[in-house]
Amino acid sequence: MIPMVNLKAQYAEIKAEVERGLAETIASCTFILGPNVQAFEKEAAAYLGVKHAIGVASGTDALHFALRAEGIGFGDEVITTAFTFIATAEAIKYVGATPVFVDIDPKTFNISPEAIAQAITPKTKAIMPVHLFGQPADMARIKQLCDQYGLKLIEDCCQSFGASINGIQTGGIGHAGGFSFFPSKNLGAFGDGGLVVTNSDDSAVKIKRLRNHGSDVRYHHEVIGYNSRLDEIQAVILRAKLKRIDQYNQARRHVAHLYSQLLADLPLTTPFEDGLGEHVYHQYTLLSDRRDEILKALQAKQIACAVYYPVPLHQQNVFKAECANVSLPVTESVAANCFSLPICPFLDDDTIREIVSVIRGVFAV
Repeated sequence: MIPMVNLKAQYAEIKAEVERGLAETIASCTFILGPNVQAFEKEAAAYLGVKHAIGVASGTDALHFALRAEGIGFGDEVITTAFTFIATAEAIKYVGATPVFVDIDPKTFNISPEAIAQAITPKTKAIMPVHLFGQPADMARIKQLCDQYGLKLIEDCCQSFGASINGIQTGGIGHAGGFSFFPSKNLGAFGDGGLVVTNSDDSAVKIKRLRNHGSDVRYHHEVIGYNSRLDEIQAVILRAKLKRIDQYNQARRHVAHLYSQLLADLPLTTPFEDGLGEHVYHQYTLLSDRRDEILKALQAKQIACAVYYPVPLHQQNVFKAECANVSLPVTESVAANCFSLPICPFLDDDTIREIVSVIRGVFAV
């Protein structure tokens, strides 16, 4: 079978370094907020060009803590996209705020700045763009809106580690950003993990307190916090992969560009790079009104494929009542026609051609 992500090949490349680091960590018996977490936080902050990088237990927690640290809470509205994983909206709900879903750009699938502008009300306190599938959102225009209306800008970077705009990494543009280290991500752990980034000293103190039971000093608790700490085992793995992230992302771009070249003459829509930032292709996502036929053909050849995301958030049962009058035509059209192909740094050209040949076979009938 051809998997969506070949984690076994990646592990083979970093095996010696990872196993050495794991052995040292286990022998030290230091597992919580130890030297590898501290080192990873410094290395990640340096790579991302931010003042603070704080390891947490998941990308969902990262977004949640970023919102809390920036003072978003009950009665506030946060404008975001409905074409994303539910964690984006969950984090908004966790702080007691209301997600306001707006439509997306039909080419990039990222949140539309025009739609954001139309949705701003006196209750709006923040905008949370998602750098979907690894392509940076239009941050210049979104930041302009935040500056104009005095809004907080919280970046959902859970799919965009290593993506940049004019040399600035995603996560370092807004007031805070959240990253996920789910195993299939561009920078993935061997379990769950996340990172909050910020240039604010005050926000960093709050986030560190939140992740550790509301405590700055052991057994002294300032607020009700959470148990959400990146552990040493995951930090060992992330440090090994961080050294190679640019190499991995460049390999993903090669895979994506070859796919697009080989599929260019077919009646489907390949990913669009808007030129505003460097796409790192967490997913390679296409559009076709023959999606179901293509998926069936790929599955018959044991080629992994997926639909991200078949049901937009405003149509999910959990949001249906409050979104009864919400219509997002571009989002709904994209969700009905999108599908994703295998992509990872270890996908060779021959395998890409094999996948493309199966797709071409659908259109030959």
